[in-house]
Amino acid sequence: MLDLGRLRALHAVAVHGSVGGAAAALGFTPSAVSQQISKLERETRTVLLERQGRGVVLTDAAVRLADTARQLLALVEQAEVTLEERRGQAVGRLLVASFATGARGLMPGALTDLRERCPDLDVRLLECDPYPAADLVARGEVDLALVQDWPTVPLPVQDGLSRLDLGLDPVDLLLRAEHPLAALGTVPVAELLGQRWISVPPGNICHDWLVRTLREAGEEPDVLYQVGEFETQIALVEAGLGLGLVPRLGRAALPPGVVARPVSPEPARRVYALWRTQASRRPAITAALLAMRERWAAVEAASAVVGGPDTGPAGP
Repeated sequence: MLDLGRLRALHAVAVHGSVGGAAAALGFTPSAVSQQISKLERETRTVLLERQGRGVVLTDAAVRLADTARQLLALVEQAEVTLEERRGQAVGRLLVASFATGARGLMPGALTDLRERCPDLDVRLLECDPYPAADLVARGEVDLALVQDWPTVPLPVQDGLSRLDLGLDPVDLLLRAEHPLAALGTVPVAELLGQRWISVPPGNICHDWLVRTLREAGEEPDVLYQVGEFETQIALVEAGLGLGLVPRLGRAALPPGVVARPVSPEPARRVYALWRTQASRRPAITAALLAMRERWAAVEAASAVVGGPDTGPAGP
């Protein structure tokens, strides 16, 4: 009999392309994943992974076995959903993926509520950008994903997934207080032309939005500094090295000398949750969605009370 846990490890390596990526998704150490694969090789008397440079690649036999594992894991999920539904309790493991500022600005409260309401539910959190997160949900590697996109840059979502729209996350222009644009109450998009930019790297939804918006306004943006974390972007803005467009969700208080100004028309990200439709009946999914929705309402209310973007929260 093939061990399901070892098949899961092989499937994760196939999906994520590396032992390290599989370990991060499964919540294990890379050595633990490697041990699972080694045991599976002994059980099957088949070489499954081959060294290639600093990484590994799946052999032809491993590719076929990983596809079989995918089918088996889908059947196991269906069985788990049925059993959990009959018990009417949120139990088992729930792996949630979230983009960075969602993980910082929304998930701590949602996970705390979920732990209090469902003490028998083993909830894990994986920080992940929206593009790969949507694919992980579709492939069954994670159960639920908190993602974001822009109306002009929608996230590709595969068939078989359901979504819960939480709301909009406004984006502010961050700049030094002495910058000429800081004197404006609201900054028109046309005034953003000719500026030096600090942004996340290409391939990120926020970068794609910045590039598309300025191109539509008639200019290729001059992105001098590409950094993945918004906190680092804010530090570069504080140093006077450029301007940044930073969402409010998960944003800490701005440092002295840095101000936030709204932009017109107002850019705002759409924030929503994704899960496999076939798992909609699972109590753990229902409970997690409720916690996210309630915490989002609290975050939205706090942002409205703040009113001024200089002190309000924000994030990637």
